[in-house]
Amino acid sequence: MARVVVDVMLKPEILDPQGQAVQRALPRLGFAGISDVRQGKRFELEVEGPVDDAALARIREAAETFLANTVIEDFTVRIEEPAEGQQ
Repeated sequence: MARVVVDVMLKPEILDPQGQAVQRALPRLGFAGISDVRQGKRFELEVEGPVDDAALARIREAAETFLANTVIEDFTVRIEEPAEGQQ
């Protein structure tokens, strides 16, 4: 079984009030030097069988039609390799 990750982020031109709130709070909590924060979503999909071009195309279609609002969000799809020692 393979894991495919879909990361969804607001497009750069879209205001991110949650990211801004986190960015303003960080210095007060002792985390200085961070100039910008953008918040997003991460979806981890466990895929049965091989993750071939057809499987990735279906996942991209799901991301485009269901996981992301493509008017205001961008997304990336990638296969996540298992951590060393995990299979």
